[in-house]
Parts: sequence; C-alpha cells; structure tokens
Amino acid sequence: MNRVLNFANQFLKNKDGNLNILGKGLKIIIVFIAIRILIKVSYIVIDKTVESRKRRIFSVDEKKINTLTAVLKNIMKYVLYFIGTVIILDMFNINTNSILATAGIGGLAIGFGAQSLVRDVITGFFILFEDQFSIGDYVKIDSYEGIVEELGVRVTKLRDFSGELHIIPNGNIKIVTNKTRGAMRALVKVSIAYEEDIDRAIKVLDEVCNRLKESNESIVEGPTILGVTDLAGYGIGLTIVAKTKPMDQWSVERALRKNIKEAFDKGNIQIPYPKMVMYDNRS
Repeated sequence: MNRVLNFANQFLKNKDGNLNILGKGLKIIIVFIAIRILIKVSYIVIDKTVESRKRRIFSVDEKKINTLTAVLKNIMKYVLYFIGTVIILDMFNINTNSILATAGIGGLAIGFGAQSLVRDVITGFFILFEDQFSIGDYVKIDSYEGIVEELGVRVTKLRDFSGELHIIPNGNIKIVTNKTRGAMRALVKVSIAYEEDIDRAIKVLDEVCNRLKESNESIVEGPTILGVTDLAGYGIGLTIVAKTKPMDQWSVERALRKNIKEAFDKGNIQIPYPKMVMYDNRS
C-alpha cells in the first residue's frame, strides 16, 4: 500500500502536492469510466423498474412504455455527463459556482442563442406526454413518412421503407399524421369489361371477400363491396373496402387483388384492357 502511495506521489503529483498533468489525465479517464459504469447501472435499474411496473398494470401501452424508458435513459445520461464535466472543471481550479452564477445572470442572453434547442426539448416533452406518437408507430411528419425508430428529448428519428433514416428536430414538428392508431382502411378497385354481367361479377367478389375474411386475421371489418363506382373508358369500376389492424392494410390489399384475379380467371370474367378496332371500308 505504501509503495502505491509513494508511486502516486512521485509520478502523479508535483512538489506542491497537487496533481500534475499525468495525474489529471488519469483522473479524467477514471471519471469518464465511472460515468460509463453509472450510465449502464442506471439503465439496468430503469429497465428493471419499468418491468416491475408493467407486471402490476393489466392494461399498458407497450410503445408508450418503451418511449418513456428511452427518454428516462437519455435524461440520466445527460445528467451524469454534466456532473462529470463539473468534476473535471473543478480539477483544473475553475470555479464552477461562479460559472453557474454567471449562467444565471446571463441566462437571458444564452436563451436567445439556444432558442431552437429549448424549443426542441419542450416540444419533445409535449409529444411524449400528449402521446402523439410512440416508438414503432407509422407516422407522417411534414413530407417524411416512416416508422418511429427513436423519440428523444431533442430529435425524432423516422425510418422509411427505403431504409433511409430521417432525423427531425422536435421543434420542427408541427402536424403529425399517425397511421397506426385505430383500424386502418384497405381499398381495392377492380374493373370488369362492359360485356360482363355486373351481378355475376359482384357475386364472385362477394365469395372472395367472405373467404378472405374467414382466413385472414388482420381483417377487423369487411371486406365490403361498394358496388359500381366508376364507368371508365375501358370498363366498369368496382370498389372493395375493409378495415384492418394497423400496418396490415397493404397486405390485405395484396391478398384481395390476388384472390380477385384468381376468381375472375376461374369464372371467365374479363378484366378490360385497351383494344384497337379496325374497319375495312373497301367492301
């Protein structure tokens, strides 16, 4: 033990007994290692606390719980890094109390320079506590659409279907369209030739809808045939609608189109396509 102390005094301290550059560098490393350990420990505590709460609550929104957990972890990380920064500044004999006092006096000036940051943070909290959207929701923000991958205090991250990640400051979020709250609409439009029997085609469509409703668990209501909705240049338009579970509307639409095509082929119902009629006036 004495050898360790002698080594520390010889190599890590100067003649005045204060830490030298090597000692300060080593202390900075130790501080950041301690912060990383504390962050991991706090994450474990938050996860266990959330899990215990979830077991006590019978009805819980999984997405909202995940979002709250992510925000709590972010706040804890920022607080610990702030404490570490204050410790390092004290080590270099920088009076942090005077800095904090100066920050209080000059808070107004700093506020003007950090307006966007403050707006982002405040908006982030309102988004969270008003439950506008959660992690895993499919939303449209401005011209961006995608799955909410991360909802932080300052930014929201959207992953679109092409794989691109959109990072949007919360302060820029004005209007949000959440496409995963409640039942979604599946809409399919099909056309038949003018020569076909409309009632027979509707009967075939009705059989397709009934079969799909029984076999597809994603369908909440319908499918319902609205009837003739269009008289186009090449054929008669028929429309089918259904209500589905969130994010399943596209798969239901694909299943409807596939089954309708197979049923039309089996029943010899013609789907219209452009035709060219040529007249011979020589006779």
